[in-house]
Amino acid sequence: MGARVLERFPAGAPRGSWPAEEYAARCRAEGGRATVVMDLGTDAFLVVVPGPDDDGPSSAAGASAGE
Repeated sequence: MGARVLERFPAGAPRGSWPAEEYAARCRAEGGRATVVMDLGTDAFLVVVPGPDDDGPSSAAGASAGE
């Protein structure tokens, strides 16, 4: 599975704060396919989009992956 990381957020956000989820929601509102995953090695939340080989290309991922 290939994925491109859009943004990283430390896991130590204040209680009730979800900056990675909020960022991913904004990306999805703009038509992207962003999702949040946890990187246990760095203790961070990553906002990622699937790579061009995952479930076919999307317009947002395909356009930025070619640059």
